[in-house]
Parts: sequence; structure tokens; C-alpha cells
Amino acid sequence: MKRDAIFYQIFQRFPALLFELVEQPPAQANRYRFESVEIKEPNFRIDGVFLPPADSDSRIVFFAEIQFQKDEALYHRFFSESLLYLYRNQTLYDDWQGVVIFSDRSGEPTNPTMHRALLNSAQVHRIYLNELGDPAQQPLGISLMQLTIAPPETAAAQARQLIQRTTQEATPAATRNEIIDLIATIAVYKFANLSRDEVSAMLGLNLEASRIYQEAKAEGKAEGKAEGKAEGKAEGKTEILAVTVPLLLNAGMTVEQIAQETGIEIEVIRQLVK
Repeated sequence: MKRDAIFYQIFQRFPALLFELVEQPPAQANRYRFESVEIKEPNFRIDGVFLPPADSDSRIVFFAEIQFQKDEALYHRFFSESLLYLYRNQTLYDDWQGVVIFSDRSGEPTNPTMHRALLNSAQVHRIYLNELGDPAQQPLGISLMQLTIAPPETAAAQARQLIQRTTQEATPAATRNEIIDLIATIAVYKFANLSRDEVSAMLGLNLEASRIYQEAKAEGKAEGKAEGKAEGKAEGKTEILAVTVPLLLNAGMTVEQIAQETGIEIEVIRQLVK
């Protein structure tokens, strides 16, 4: 699953969500812009820069990094890029903060001693999504981020619960639709071997053949092929059914509902359940 791409979409649509992760968000957090910036000589590209509004009294720039894979050079790169950006834009800001988002503590570099002064300062925030608590008790934005690390056996139920919360809590309607779209996109990435109808049934949504869906599906298939998951048609079909049926059952659907939504014969589903 391409979590970097998912978080890029999340922050691009809702930049203020970043500030739900820090203790003292800036006064105009809801007006920050999310950008990707390129710094030449050397050539660095920072994918997560949150820029304050032009008329802000407190000009604090935030640098964000999403890191779900082990990278021993993470802090070397992150601080080099951030500080070089500040050097190139000395007159634009009067403060900065960094936010590094991990799925869990195993993503930390083995020896961060060299950067201890910055890491232990109030300027740098290290966030571990699995330590933020029960997703059902978190704000919608944080629950959305936590969905990206949910294990397959609980992801469907978690996504359905988040959709229900979104329809009840999020306003206006445009915001609700965007959040639900992101939930569906995360599900498509997570369950790349499922068809659109199967994902729709699992989430209780009517997924249309949108550009986002098609791109996510194509990328998911490419990942599966690269990892050697593609097999023969008959064997692949059996494996997909063996995965799909338990997920739909865990999402609260009955055998009859699964048969109706997927077109699979009831007896086949019952055999898989056994």
C-alpha cells in the first residue's frame, strides 16, 4: 500500500489535519497551504511543507514526513532538507516545526543520537499512529490516518465505522463526500485484489468508476505483480474468494447478502465459511 500517496491526498485536501497531531497548533491553522517544494544545489524535494497564510502574524512553516518503512538516513535527510529550505527562504518565516509520522516505533532509525538536540526539542514532533488510542475515540482526521495502518482483518469494520461517523459528524456535505472518498481510496489500496463490487459491498458504498479508483486499482495491481502475487486464473480466483468472504462476514454481512452483492453461489460461500 502506497501510504505516502494516501497521506499526500489527505493533507492536500485537509491541510489543517496535520495540526491535530501537535500540542500547540498555529493560530491560523485552518488557512495553511500544503505544498511540495524543490530545492536545487543539491537537488532536494520536500513533499510535505505547510505554509502559513501571507497575512499571518506568526509565520511558522511546518515540515512533515510520513515514514512507514525503515530508513536509517531519515533524520539526516529530513533535517538537511528542512534547514536548507529555511536557508533559501530566510526572510519568509520567523519559526519552523517538524512533524514526523510513523506507523509505530519500529520505523525509527536505529541510532538517532546525532540529532538528539532537535529530536528532543519542542520544534520536532514524532507521531506514532498506533499509539494515538482507539480510532473510534479520535477526531475524524486522526481516525482517517489510523485507517492506513489498520490490519486487513479489522480494516473493513474500521472503515465502515468511520464512514458512519463521517455522515453524522462532518459538515458541510462537500467535506463529508471528500472524507468518504478518501476512506474508499484507502480501502482500494488495502484490498487491491478485490473487485470494485466487492469493495463496494464491504464498505456499504456505491463506488463509481472514478479516476481515483482506477488509479488506485492499477497501482495496487502493479504492486501485487511486483511482489509475485499474480498466479493462475483458477488458483487466483479461489484465493480471492477465500480472502473476500471472511472480510465481508467480519464487516457484518450475512451469507445471503454476500451472495446477492457478489454473485457468488450461496453453497460456495458456505463451503468457504466451513
